[in-house]
Amino acid sequence: MANKLISEMGLPRSIANIFAARNITTAKDALSLTEFELMELLDVGLSEVRSALAHISQIVSPRYQTALLLMEQRVQKEQSRGHLPTQLKGLDVALCGGIPVGVLTELVGPSGIGKTQFCLKLSLLASLQAHYGGLGGRVIYIDVESKFSSRRLIEIGAKSYPEIFHMKGMAQEIVFTSLQQIKVSLLQNQVKLLVIDSMAALVSGEHEPGPPWQHPLGWHISFIKSLAEFSRIPIVVTNQVRSQSRDESCQYSFQGQGRGKIVEDPPKHDSHLVAALGIHWAHAVTIRLVLESKSGQRFMKVAKSPISPPLAFPFNITSSGISLLNDDGMELMGPEINSIYCQGLSFGEICLYDLPWKKTPELIS
Repeated sequence: MANKLISEMGLPRSIANIFAARNITTAKDALSLTEFELMELLDVGLSEVRSALAHISQIVSPRYQTALLLMEQRVQKEQSRGHLPTQLKGLDVALCGGIPVGVLTELVGPSGIGKTQFCLKLSLLASLQAHYGGLGGRVIYIDVESKFSSRRLIEIGAKSYPEIFHMKGMAQEIVFTSLQQIKVSLLQNQVKLLVIDSMAALVSGEHEPGPPWQHPLGWHISFIKSLAEFSRIPIVVTNQVRSQSRDESCQYSFQGQGRGKIVEDPPKHDSHLVAALGIHWAHAVTIRLVLESKSGQRFMKVAKSPISPPLAFPFNITSSGISLLNDDGMELMGPEINSIYCQGLSFGEICLYDLPWKKTPELIS
């Protein structure tokens, strides 16, 4: 807009001709000078200069937008982008339809909390036909830690959709020698969902046969984000947690104090869990769902989302997969948003549905 011609702005012909005679032809030329510089250059009065500048500014300035309007536009964009519904009503409402396509969605939590169970349910939903609420396609499930269970997937399907579920020929074992092969497979197999379980293990290479991965984390981030944008499908990755002491310098300042308030330091012996892979990875994901347990109750938190406030939903794991205990969600504030707890779950409860089965990527159709 700065290069828009003054002759095309509808100024009175007399003043427009003076601008042209003085070689002031664009909005940038006029607005780069002060009022008094223009008075001297154009040899006109102050009122005429101000009137001309006000007219030019109105033409070239972008229309103002309120914060509410920007928010409504963002919601509309999210709703039109396309989603994979999770069939968890409260979560789908918070995320404007479910797991969004074209971006990374991360599931973070301690071992056995239900990340793989959620991935299995999403895999099942993506393979359902559209009139059943699915995406009607195939799923690539990269099982890095050998947690994929065909038996458990069959159980979830049979319990959730007994009238349409067919167990025969559901999962097919395939092998990728490199991540680059996935891009080709996405097109060849009409894939509608990519699951990586887990990203931390994939990057570290601890569970990979043969030599460890040579690529740094930055390469994985760049590749997977480009894959999401290229394929326009939901990409869901799980991430592990690690222990972090509160004396560590990486504690965010905004989590511990408010503006103008003095907050006492937390006890130095207190420690908590944080997501693995660090802040570089955290910025790469668009949606972060934290799965945790407090006093024996599991919670799923929307810890990061461009559209949803931080919310926590209590949930259970049943034979039909993850189910929310209520759809309202509890709003979170401050350190509760990013803190991760693992309290009150016994080993038997954690491992109830953890049935290791396959060691290679799966193509679910």
